[in-house]
Amino acid sequence: MECFNCGNCNLNESTYYCIAKGEIVINSNYKPQEKIRSGWKKGNKDYEIHRRKSKKEIEV
Repeated sequence: MECFNCGNCNLNESTYYCIAKGEIVINSNYKPQEKIRSGWKKGNKDYEIHRRKSKKEIEV
């Protein structure tokens, strides 16, 4: 069995498909990353303006 250097094993994923083995492998070196929340938040300065624009309550 020879590695094809596809790079799947180098990705930080919990499981990956190994072409050389022909099977799905569980990555023992997997390190979960912290999830990042993006988008509009109430603490954001432009949140209220954006909300009103989308609701068409005021003209900005």
